[in-house]
Amino acid sequence: MEQAIADCIGRDPEQREFHQVVREFLVSIRPVLDRHPEYRRLAVLERLVEPERMILFRVPWMDDQGGVHVNRGYRVEMSSAIGPYKGGLRFHPSVNLSIIKFLAFEQVFKNSLTTLPLGGAKGGADFDPKGRSDTEVMRFCQAFMAELFRHIGEDTDVPAGDIGVGAREIGYLFGMYKKLQNKFTGVLTGKGLDWGGSLIRPESTGYGIIYFAAEMLGRCGETVAGKRWLVSGSGNVAQFTAEKILHLGGRVLTMSDSSGHIYDEEGIDAAKLAFIKELKNVRRGRIREYCDQYPQAVYVPADPVLGWNPLWHYPADCAVPAATQNEITGQDARHLVAGGVRLVCEGANMPSTPEAIAVFREHAVLFGPAKAANAGGVAVSGLEMVQDSMRMSWTREEVDTRLHAIIRAIHRTCLDEAAAYGREGDYVAGANIAGFVKVASAMLDQGLV
Repeated sequence: MEQAIADCIGRDPEQREFHQVVREFLVSIRPVLDRHPEYRRLAVLERLVEPERMILFRVPWMDDQGGVHVNRGYRVEMSSAIGPYKGGLRFHPSVNLSIIKFLAFEQVFKNSLTTLPLGGAKGGADFDPKGRSDTEVMRFCQAFMAELFRHIGEDTDVPAGDIGVGAREIGYLFGMYKKLQNKFTGVLTGKGLDWGGSLIRPESTGYGIIYFAAEMLGRCGETVAGKRWLVSGSGNVAQFTAEKILHLGGRVLTMSDSSGHIYDEEGIDAAKLAFIKELKNVRRGRIREYCDQYPQAVYVPADPVLGWNPLWHYPADCAVPAATQNEITGQDARHLVAGGVRLVCEGANMPSTPEAIAVFREHAVLFGPAKAANAGGVAVSGLEMVQDSMRMSWTREEVDTRLHAIIRAIHRTCLDEAAAYGREGDYVAGANIAGFVKVASAMLDQGLV
């Protein structure tokens, strides 16, 4: 195992995010390697940390003033051991190969947990859609798909949305793919309901997070109702996380974006959440505008020099980091514990640093890792693929019931696998072990490919 980590760092020394996720994952599956020496003998780890395929390409596009820009596009197809590649596209200035590889690596095991036959991939570009007109975003998406279309397909690689890629971007990407391939297929998920999308898909990640949190609380004889929740982010995941908390009787106190966060001690109710959805999804405004509408709330601007995030220091019972990677540091985790938080359920991918996770373990905080807790999005993406293949649509209730059942199964699998290796109640170990064993077994079955 140590050699696999060393080789990974030596081959790509600049890829810090990828090294972080690989190290965290491999350490937690050590008991499996000790019990199954064939995994070491057949170099399963060395094969898993090296993507099956990495695609890098330039994306030239023109803005509304006639200026030409060039961005870099990525698609990392990590593993197809249990099914076609599946994973989102992220458009954000921070995107680089390290981030895409870490996301693709996580996606492999997240998809494995869903019970659906899906491999893992991730992609995106260092393009920032924020502040761009619809026509500029359309030109970029068309230029991006003009290269990506060669590498994806309904039985090969099925992308979806992620940060910066919502319904608008998926529409432009799909339109270009359809034009280039001259066929209408389920090659992207997150599509509009009128052209192959699935009900509950926009809500699925956020709803799934709270379904998972409810299962965790249920083991302690508690419920979501009456709990105070800190939520970061204000995009799709955060919005529907907040919505499901409200449905189940909880109280949401915070939301944020890159400019800062809001704290509403009275709680963000349904009407206030509707305002945030209109603000972020339609007007594409900043979260500080919430306080113009609801002056009793407090707005705190982001301060990168501070070294910790004030959003995590408010008294609360539960927290959902749903913004970006490594947003909860060790110091943030200590603030959460001091504020009374006893459950953290990850909404973003790898939002907690290793130091933060150690603090949660030390203080017996219930901790739901992203690959298990936020698997609802890819689960319903898989259900969308099924509906596309059958040329039919399920009702909202049917999709939600299937989503809830998948999340319950993931929760049970995490507990069972953790217990089987002497790590009772450790959701991180359980998720990693369950995901790894399924993928590794498929790899061995298929030979050295």
